[in-house]
Amino acid sequence: MKPSDVFARLSGVAAFMVPGLALWLRSGYSWGAVVLLLCSLATAGVWLRRPPGREAWWLFASIVAMGFVWALDFDPAQGGWSNLDRPSKYLLALPCLFYLLAYPPRAVWLWWGLAVGACGAGLIGIYQTGVLHLLRANGYTNAIQFGGLSLLLGLMCSAALLVQWGRWAPWQRVGWVVCILLGFEGSLLSESRGGWLVLPLALPVCAWLQARCGQRRLAMVGAALILAGMAGLMALKAHDVRSRVDEARQEITQYESKGDAASSVGQRLAHWKLAWSMGLDRPLTGWGRYGYEAEKQRRVAAGQAHPFVLRFSHAHNEVLDIFAKRGLPGVAVLLMFYAVPLALFWPTRQRVCRTTEHGTMDPQVLCLRMVGVLLPIAYIGFGLTQVFLGHNSGTMFYLFMCMLVLAILQGRERDALRRRAAPAAVPQGPGRPAAASS
Repeated sequence: MKPSDVFARLSGVAAFMVPGLALWLRSGYSWGAVVLLLCSLATAGVWLRRPPGREAWWLFASIVAMGFVWALDFDPAQGGWSNLDRPSKYLLALPCLFYLLAYPPRAVWLWWGLAVGACGAGLIGIYQTGVLHLLRANGYTNAIQFGGLSLLLGLMCSAALLVQWGRWAPWQRVGWVVCILLGFEGSLLSESRGGWLVLPLALPVCAWLQARCGQRRLAMVGAALILAGMAGLMALKAHDVRSRVDEARQEITQYESKGDAASSVGQRLAHWKLAWSMGLDRPLTGWGRYGYEAEKQRRVAAGQAHPFVLRFSHAHNEVLDIFAKRGLPGVAVLLMFYAVPLALFWPTRQRVCRTTEHGTMDPQVLCLRMVGVLLPIAYIGFGLTQVFLGHNSGTMFYLFMCMLVLAILQGRERDALRRRAAPAAVPQGPGRPAAASS
């Protein structure tokens, strides 16, 4: 094989590993990233000579901006070089982006990765709760991160099945259904209630986007089947689900009536109130990471906040946490970090027809764009009750999935342009249809 073929194949392997190993292996979300980083260093002489395009520069800018916000936490007097752990991930992701654009993987690697990742999440959740008798499944991260990402993998598998329904054989459709149910099961076994907020956000948006791109019937049937599947899984765990909902109601009542923040919901409400107040006091600069901790301790000592908030280093809300620590400029960067992928991947009729010769809709492009749109929407939902980007698993999955989807899309569009530029007399060859890059 030519070196270019080897690196193209390795980018595909990484596209499989990022979602495929994310939750059921220790630090599984980093394995594919390491492969990409090593390959990007080995091929720097190639991708440095290739302009990445406007869309890639937008994603590049959002990554740099978010990394800079985290880099502001650096303080040699407190934590030393360990403060650079978070921004270093954003810095090291940049060469991986350019490598992927130079050697875009085929979409099939990503589909396999999503399937294996969702199955792995559900199976390890069943093993941890059924064999190890853990109260909540957590994979190799905390239960909230595990439950959120497991749900997201299940939703992405739903898009892979429903948007590309005609592509799959009957046995493959059954396999996708199993993957979807296992992804949702992993989320339920984590008992992470915050992740459930993603469904009312993601389902209507994705169903509407699918319908307006020409798949109205599939959108309606798909949304109904997803809700039915979730309802069926919840029915099997009806007691646990009901107890978690009743527990949340009770904790809200206790906080409102007695100011009791010594509970999961109570401490979140206390954190949100405190972070909002601190952000209003310094709306332009914020308090910084260590200033936030010091000011929180001062307010607890003065009786202005519940002592339970000292147990956590963040506000359990992505926007409020960064508002308290980095002010309105930090909030603007976070919103840009969400908005850029949303704008880049948003499916329109024009975008989903670019790769076909006769202007017909390309289901695989629509599916890739739906997967890309699911990322920021899901993270916005997760961020309502958790600082999802404050954890390695959340950061790595978001960064590298955004880059993978963009690279695969651009690779398919380049292949389509090459086909159109080729002489009309040159046949595609037997078994080589126009969408062979899938």
